[in-house]
Amino acid sequence: MTVDRDKHSGAVSHFIDLARGVVPPMHPAGRPFVAGAAVATFLLRRVSPKLGVIGAVLTAWVAWFFREPKRTAPTRPGLAVAPADGTVSHVVEALPPAELGLGAEPMTRISVFLSVFDVHVQRVPVTGTVRQVSYRPGKFLSADLDKASEDNERNTVWLRSDAGHDLVVVQIAGLVARRIVCQVAEGDAVVAGATYGLIRFGSRVDLYVPRGSRVLVEAGQRTIGGETVLAELPEV
Repeated sequence: MTVDRDKHSGAVSHFIDLARGVVPPMHPAGRPFVAGAAVATFLLRRVSPKLGVIGAVLTAWVAWFFREPKRTAPTRPGLAVAPADGTVSHVVEALPPAELGLGAEPMTRISVFLSVFDVHVQRVPVTGTVRQVSYRPGKFLSADLDKASEDNERNTVWLRSDAGHDLVVVQIAGLVARRIVCQVAEGDAVVAGATYGLIRFGSRVDLYVPRGSRVLVEAGQRTIGGETVLAELPEV
């Protein structure tokens, strides 16, 4: 009997480990939504089994939307990694957000558009220190429009890498996004690839890198947050 129980326990542990490897963890900001959907599913199931199935599917989708998969950032110095999963929509020269007071020197802006099917957590592009965090209310235009960088609600983080590069990463609300979450503050030490925020339900993330950086992606290319290298930074 003891041997059978040990075998059963080992099988259960193996299944749990396998599930953890397949199902990505969930960002804490998603827990209230999943809990609410689960309660709604329970109530719907009491009314109709079919409605309960629909509720269960919706609950699973909400949990999937808030997923936060583990990522491994490249360790070679002088690289800026993608701050988000998505599709590169623009690579242009642009002034950094005015609220940072970085002056009139243009930077290279790489924009990544996130659909509702993409992972929606944002990741730190370089290892370094947070110099400033600034939130600005605005419109909710479609995030794939170029003018969304200027007009939409946004949260801006100015970073200084350990090597001395100044970079800016901007979370931009989209057409259906109504909530930007930022988990870092001025003075925080950050590590490339680590999660620092979340935008709910369709959005865009802009990364500003110094002029002279060698951009390694083009419009239309897919990115993996925390892993895809967007640019090689110039020597300081």
